Amino acid sequence: MTPAFSRTVRFGSESETSRFAAALAPALVPGDTLLLQGGLGAGKTHFARALIQARLAAVGLAEDVPSPTYTLVQVYSDRAAEIWHCDLYRLSGPDEVAELGLDEAFARAICLVEWPERLEDLRPSGALRVGLRMTDDPGVRFATFESADSTWQDRLAPLLADRVDG
Repeated sequence: MTPAFSRTVRFGSESETSRFAAALAPALVPGDTLLLQGGLGAGKTHFARALIQARLAAVGLAEDVPSPTYTLVQVYSDRAAEIWHCDLYRLSGPDEVAELGLDEAFARAICLVEWPERLEDLRPSGALRVGLRMTDDPGVRFATFESADSTWQDRLAPLLADRVDG
């Protein structure tokens, strides 16, 4: 993918990461996919959990948001959209991904996909990649946002305006 949009920012704490994810939540619409990349412990599930909880809270819902590591997919509904939270770590490739029905979800739901490398050619072309990277300072992370779809730049501009570049 050649990104039309790319920006790296610094999050100074886990709570700052959560606040950003919560602020991003209302900007997402059905058909949006976030590809959450990063090593073990980089904050992929933390980011997804904060985003999902914010969407649910906005309509008066509260729900536990566990990691989908063993279930592979957790589906939530905030009345406006289904939200699919997927963890593809335990899958070996795109054949197993297809069995989950993700191709249909990409078209009609908000999808948050951890370990999206397993998607290979099944990645939605307009997805937003969120690359999370830890530092030696506990809680501090760098996040790279990039997409081949240039509309993400305008959509994220209000959220990234005051962020410190990483």
